[in-house]
Amino acid sequence: MSEETKDLKELNVNDTVTGTVMKLEDKQVLVDIGYKTEGILPISELSNLHVETTSDVLKEGDELTLKVKKVEDDEVILSKKAVDAEIAWSDLIEKYEKEEIFETEVKEVVKGGLVVDVGVRGFIPASLVETHYVEDFTDYKGKKLTVKIVDLDKEQNRIILSHRAVVEAEEKEKKHSLLQSLEPGQVVEGTVQRITGFGAFVDLGGIDGLVHISQLSHEHVEKTSDVVSEGDKISVEILSVDRDNERISLSHKNTLPGPWTNIEERISIGDTLEGTVKRLVNFGAFVEVLPGVEGLVHISQIANRHIGTPQEVLEVGQKVKVKVLDVNENEERISLSIKELEQEQEEKEYKQYEKDEEQSGFHLGDLIGDKLDKYKN
Repeated sequence: MSEETKDLKELNVNDTVTGTVMKLEDKQVLVDIGYKTEGILPISELSNLHVETTSDVLKEGDELTLKVKKVEDDEVILSKKAVDAEIAWSDLIEKYEKEEIFETEVKEVVKGGLVVDVGVRGFIPASLVETHYVEDFTDYKGKKLTVKIVDLDKEQNRIILSHRAVVEAEEKEKKHSLLQSLEPGQVVEGTVQRITGFGAFVDLGGIDGLVHISQLSHEHVEKTSDVVSEGDKISVEILSVDRDNERISLSHKNTLPGPWTNIEERISIGDTLEGTVKRLVNFGAFVEVLPGVEGLVHISQIANRHIGTPQEVLEVGQKVKVKVLDVNENEERISLSIKELEQEQEEKEYKQYEKDEEQSGFHLGDLIGDKLDKYKN
């Protein structure tokens, strides 16, 4: 028995050896492992993932740790994949037990999900990639994703990973932190997510709050969609936070200028406005002259004549013209008069009548004068 044969016989299946890449061929790599015969590393034993050509993974001179797969006559078949898998499985089992989150790169997009390299071939099913539905995964190839292992079976060589679980955990943590940070009175920016008959749900950056329809505007709102649309960015004030039930009440109205803000710049004493009679009381009538702004027409300012009750002259919903007598922003009070406009109108009509009479009399005098002149002749 020669030394060479003896050496080869001492090389057993499953032995771990180190070697140097000597030659790259299309479908295999020749490796010097210190024996007379170079070891053969088939392309299928290079990686757990699909490899097109050996040069994609290795170059001449690379030092490798390999496992002996087969010893037959002068031929030694080696595997890099088996060594990588052993190291990987030890690491993966630890990651799985600790529920560790780690990063991996998407190597292939296949039917039903993504293939990743975690030392062994790992799989992320389509349903475990994102929290939302993804129609086309093409762009995911080469992308790095944070994942956690959700199922592991070494005997079956199966490893299932999830990126979705990582995203959900991050969202849950973000939601919790946000809930703890929100306090009544804070004004924050949000995005309208959903519109309902009773208000709008606004995303505050990971958690939704409700703006009730009564908190959308200073004016009466018939439909939520009259004020906001999905996707709108709006300012809201936090009204209340129920951390146990994760419920947040919001107000958009409180962030808007009130109907009385800068009223003295918009309405001046002496202005004539059109308004709607909103309420009748024994001492007068409240007339809305701007959205959310009502002024009082005192009973003494309703008509030129004496009246017993405002109902004798006015009714709720009636459109009326009023003159502004006084404006007070601090007290949110406006005094109005219908009577003054009526008096002004009467004076105007009387002056017009006098003017007409004057012109009429002038023409009559001319006519009579002409006739008198005729008789004189």
